[in-house]
Amino acid sequence: MSRVCQLTGKSVMVGNNVSHSNRKTKRRFFPNLVTKRFFIPEDESYITLKISTSALRTINKKGISACLKEARLKGYLK
Repeated sequence: MSRVCQLTGKSVMVGNNVSHSNRKTKRRFFPNLVTKRFFIPEDESYITLKISTSALRTINKKGISACLKEARLKGYLK
């Protein structure tokens, strides 16, 4: 599975390591992803998602149902 958040679409970014002598070498910035299991009360079922920790905070604020609905509208989730 790729390193992409299933709710927000956050993925790997590319940048540079910059040394003290100002040499630049390519590096990758990875999103902080966790695998989490959620209970969906409407379906009375569980779903396992690979999400970023910022998406986890959004779920705590809005609720899992609203976040899943938004992700489906944006095309991040099937």
